[in-house]
Amino acid sequence: MIDLHTHTFFSDGELVPAELVRRASVAGYRALAITDHADRSNTKWLLSKLVGVVDELGTANGMQVLAGVELTHVPPPLIAEGVKLARDNGAELVVVHGETIVEPVMAGTNRAAIEAGADILAHPGLITAEDVRLAAEKGVCLEITTRKGHSLTNGHVAKLAQQYGAKLVIDNDAHAPGDLVSLDLARKIALGAGLTVQQFEQAQQNAAELVTRAKG
Repeated sequence: MIDLHTHTFFSDGELVPAELVRRASVAGYRALAITDHADRSNTKWLLSKLVGVVDELGTANGMQVLAGVELTHVPPPLIAEGVKLARDNGAELVVVHGETIVEPVMAGTNRAAIEAGADILAHPGLITAEDVRLAAEKGVCLEITTRKGHSLTNGHVAKLAQQYGAKLVIDNDAHAPGDLVSLDLARKIALGAGLTVQQFEQAQQNAAELVTRAKG
Protein backbone atom coordinates (compact mmCIF):
# COMPACT_ATOMS: atom_id res chain seq x y z
CA MET A 1 0.00 0.00 0.00
CA ILE A 2 1.17 3.51 -0.85
CA ASP A 3 -0.55 6.55 0.68
CA LEU A 4 0.43 9.96 -0.65
CA HIS A 5 -2.00 12.07 1.39
CA THR A 6 -1.62 12.10 5.19
CA HIS A 7 -1.65 14.59 8.04
CA THR A 8 0.22 14.99 11.32
CA PHE A 9 -0.23 17.26 14.33
CA PHE A 10 1.53 19.95 12.30
CA SER A 11 -1.97 20.60 10.91
CA ASP A 12 -5.12 18.72 11.97
CA GLY A 13 -3.76 15.19 12.34
CA GLU A 14 -3.38 13.38 15.65
CA LEU A 15 0.13 11.95 15.39
CA VAL A 16 3.71 13.20 15.29
CA PRO A 17 5.47 12.23 12.04
CA ALA A 18 7.45 9.45 13.71
CA GLU A 19 4.33 7.69 14.98
CA LEU A 20 2.47 8.12 11.70
CA VAL A 21 5.34 6.54 9.79
CA ARG A 22 5.76 3.76 12.33
CA ARG A 23 2.09 2.83 12.28
CA ALA A 24 2.07 2.84 8.48
CA SER A 25 5.15 0.62 8.39
CA VAL A 26 3.65 -1.91 10.80
CA ALA A 27 0.45 -1.88 8.72
CA GLY A 28 2.49 -2.96 5.69
CA TYR A 29 2.78 0.33 3.83
CA ARG A 30 5.81 0.69 1.59
CA ALA A 31 5.61 4.45 0.99
CA LEU A 32 3.92 7.44 2.57
CA ALA A 33 3.77 11.18 1.95
CA ILE A 34 3.23 13.62 4.80
CA THR A 35 1.09 16.40 3.35
CA ASP A 36 -0.15 18.71 6.05
CA HIS A 37 -2.57 21.51 5.23
CA ALA A 38 -0.78 24.54 3.87
CA ASP A 39 -1.14 27.97 2.37
CA ARG A 40 1.32 30.81 1.94
CA SER A 41 1.34 31.48 5.70
CA ASN A 42 2.84 28.15 6.78
CA THR A 43 4.33 26.34 3.77
CA LYS A 44 7.95 27.20 4.59
CA TRP A 45 7.46 26.33 8.26
CA LEU A 46 5.89 22.96 7.52
CA LEU A 47 8.57 21.91 5.09
CA SER A 48 11.35 23.06 7.42
CA LYS A 49 10.05 20.49 9.91
CA LEU A 50 9.96 17.63 7.40
CA VAL A 51 12.72 17.98 4.81
CA GLY A 52 15.55 15.67 5.82
CA VAL A 53 13.61 14.16 8.73
CA VAL A 54 11.43 12.10 6.39
CA ASP A 55 14.45 10.24 5.00
CA GLU A 56 15.60 9.34 8.51
CA LEU A 57 12.13 8.09 9.42
CA GLY A 58 11.85 6.14 6.20
CA THR A 59 15.20 4.43 6.66
CA ALA A 60 14.42 3.52 10.27
CA ASN A 61 11.11 1.97 9.28
CA GLY A 62 12.09 0.29 6.03
CA MET A 63 9.90 2.42 3.78
CA GLN A 64 10.01 5.58 1.69
CA VAL A 65 8.60 8.77 3.18
CA LEU A 66 8.05 12.00 1.26
CA ALA A 67 7.88 15.58 2.51
CA GLY A 68 4.89 17.34 1.00
CA VAL A 69 2.01 19.72 1.54
CA GLU A 70 -1.68 19.84 0.79
CA LEU A 71 -2.56 23.32 -0.40
CA THR A 72 -5.94 23.79 1.25
CA HIS A 73 -8.66 26.33 0.43
CA VAL A 74 -6.09 28.46 -1.38
CA PRO A 75 -7.88 30.86 -3.75
CA PRO A 76 -7.52 29.63 -7.34
CA PRO A 77 -5.48 32.65 -8.55
CA LEU A 78 -2.87 31.89 -5.84
CA ILE A 79 -2.51 28.15 -6.38
CA ALA A 80 0.27 28.30 -8.97
CA GLU A 81 2.29 30.52 -6.63
CA GLY A 82 1.60 28.08 -3.80
CA VAL A 83 2.82 25.10 -5.81
CA LYS A 84 6.02 26.94 -6.71
CA LEU A 85 6.59 28.06 -3.11
CA ALA A 86 6.26 24.48 -1.90
CA ARG A 87 8.64 23.09 -4.49
CA ASP A 88 11.15 25.88 -3.86
CA ASN A 89 11.17 24.93 -0.18
CA GLY A 90 11.80 21.25 -0.73
CA ALA A 91 8.37 19.70 -1.19
CA GLU A 92 8.76 16.30 -2.83
CA LEU A 93 5.03 16.08 -3.48
CA VAL A 94 2.37 18.75 -3.84
CA VAL A 95 -1.27 17.87 -3.27
CA VAL A 96 -4.09 20.37 -3.77
CA HIS A 97 -7.31 20.10 -1.76
CA GLY A 98 -9.89 19.73 -4.50
CA GLU A 99 -13.54 20.73 -4.78
CA THR A 100 -14.98 18.12 -2.42
CA ILE A 101 -18.76 18.39 -2.05
CA VAL A 102 -18.55 18.40 1.77
CA GLU A 103 -16.54 21.63 2.16
CA PRO A 104 -16.90 25.16 0.75
CA VAL A 105 -13.97 24.98 -1.65
CA MET A 106 -13.85 27.81 -4.19
CA ALA A 107 -15.03 27.01 -7.69
CA GLY A 108 -12.09 26.90 -10.07
CA THR A 109 -9.77 25.20 -7.57
CA ASN A 110 -9.64 21.96 -9.54
CA ARG A 111 -8.70 23.71 -12.77
CA ALA A 112 -6.11 25.93 -11.09
CA ALA A 113 -4.44 22.94 -9.43
CA ILE A 114 -4.21 21.06 -12.71
CA GLU A 115 -2.89 24.08 -14.62
CA ALA A 116 -0.30 24.65 -11.87
CA GLY A 117 1.03 21.11 -12.28
CA ALA A 118 0.27 19.78 -8.82
CA ASP A 119 1.16 16.13 -8.40
CA ILE A 120 -2.23 15.08 -7.01
CA LEU A 121 -5.65 16.72 -7.04
CA ALA A 122 -7.26 15.39 -3.86
CA HIS A 123 -10.95 14.49 -3.63
CA PRO A 124 -11.96 16.60 -6.67
CA GLY A 125 -15.70 16.21 -6.09
CA LEU A 126 -17.91 16.67 -9.13
CA ILE A 127 -14.96 17.50 -11.36
CA THR A 128 -15.87 18.41 -14.92
CA ALA A 129 -15.02 16.37 -17.98
CA GLU A 130 -12.96 19.28 -19.28
CA ASP A 131 -10.83 19.32 -16.15
CA VAL A 132 -10.36 15.55 -16.27
CA ARG A 133 -9.20 15.80 -19.87
CA LEU A 134 -6.72 18.51 -18.85
CA ALA A 135 -5.47 16.39 -15.96
CA ALA A 136 -4.87 13.53 -18.38
CA GLU A 137 -2.93 15.84 -20.72
CA LYS A 138 -0.77 17.28 -17.91
CA GLY A 139 -0.23 14.03 -16.02
CA VAL A 140 -1.87 15.26 -12.81
CA CYS A 141 -3.19 12.34 -10.73
CA LEU A 142 -6.77 12.42 -9.51
CA GLU A 143 -7.49 10.93 -6.11
CA ILE A 144 -9.85 8.16 -5.13
CA THR A 145 -10.12 8.59 -1.38
CA THR A 146 -10.99 6.25 1.45
CA ARG A 147 -11.97 9.18 3.68
CA LYS A 148 -15.58 9.48 4.77
CA GLY A 149 -17.42 12.37 3.15
CA HIS A 150 -14.83 13.12 0.50
CA SER A 151 -15.36 9.59 -0.86
CA LEU A 152 -18.97 10.28 -1.83
CA THR A 153 -17.94 11.30 -5.34
CA ASN A 154 -15.35 8.55 -5.92
CA GLY A 155 -17.57 6.90 -8.53
CA HIS A 156 -17.88 10.10 -10.54
CA VAL A 157 -14.13 10.68 -10.47
CA ALA A 158 -13.36 7.08 -11.41
CA LYS A 159 -15.82 7.08 -14.31
CA LEU A 160 -14.47 10.25 -15.90
CA ALA A 161 -10.85 9.23 -15.30
CA GLN A 162 -11.47 5.97 -17.15
CA GLN A 163 -13.28 7.78 -19.94
CA TYR A 164 -10.55 10.36 -20.56
CA GLY A 165 -7.44 8.46 -19.52
CA ALA A 166 -6.53 10.45 -16.42
CA LYS A 167 -4.24 8.83 -13.87
CA LEU A 168 -5.67 7.82 -10.51
CA VAL A 169 -4.14 7.24 -7.08
CA ILE A 170 -5.78 5.74 -3.98
CA ASP A 171 -5.20 7.77 -0.80
CA ASN A 172 -6.48 7.72 2.76
CA ASP A 173 -6.28 11.42 3.67
CA ALA A 174 -5.27 9.97 7.04
CA HIS A 175 -5.64 12.12 10.15
CA ALA A 176 -5.70 9.39 12.81
CA PRO A 177 -4.36 5.85 13.28
CA GLY A 178 -7.63 4.26 12.21
CA ASP A 179 -7.51 6.05 8.85
CA LEU A 180 -4.60 3.92 7.62
CA VAL A 181 -6.73 1.33 5.85
CA SER A 182 -5.43 -2.05 4.73
CA LEU A 183 -4.56 -2.81 1.14
CA ASP A 184 -7.56 -5.13 1.00
CA LEU A 185 -9.99 -2.45 2.18
CA ALA A 186 -8.49 0.11 -0.21
CA ARG A 187 -9.03 -2.38 -3.02
CA LYS A 188 -12.67 -2.88 -2.02
CA ILE A 189 -13.26 0.89 -1.91
CA ALA A 190 -11.74 1.21 -5.37
CA LEU A 191 -13.92 -1.60 -6.70
CA GLY A 192 -16.94 0.09 -5.12
CA ALA A 193 -16.08 3.22 -7.07
CA GLY A 194 -16.21 1.23 -10.30
CA LEU A 195 -12.56 0.36 -10.84
CA THR A 196 -11.42 -3.09 -11.85
CA VAL A 197 -8.73 -4.95 -9.94
CA GLN A 198 -6.33 -4.15 -12.77
CA GLN A 199 -7.19 -0.44 -12.56
CA PHE A 200 -6.68 -0.50 -8.80
CA GLU A 201 -3.25 -2.04 -9.32
CA GLN A 202 -2.49 0.63 -11.92
CA ALA A 203 -3.42 3.32 -9.41
CA GLN A 204 -0.92 1.82 -6.98
CA GLN A 205 1.67 1.83 -9.76
CA ASN A 206 0.89 5.49 -10.48
CA ALA A 207 1.61 6.26 -6.82
CA ALA A 208 4.84 4.26 -6.96
CA GLU A 209 5.94 6.30 -9.98
CA LEU A 210 5.33 9.54 -8.07
CA VAL A 211 7.50 8.23 -5.25
CA THR A 212 10.26 7.23 -7.63
CA ARG A 213 10.17 10.64 -9.32
CA ALA A 214 10.25 12.44 -5.97
CA LYS A 215 13.21 10.46 -4.69
CA GLY A 216 15.13 10.69 -7.95
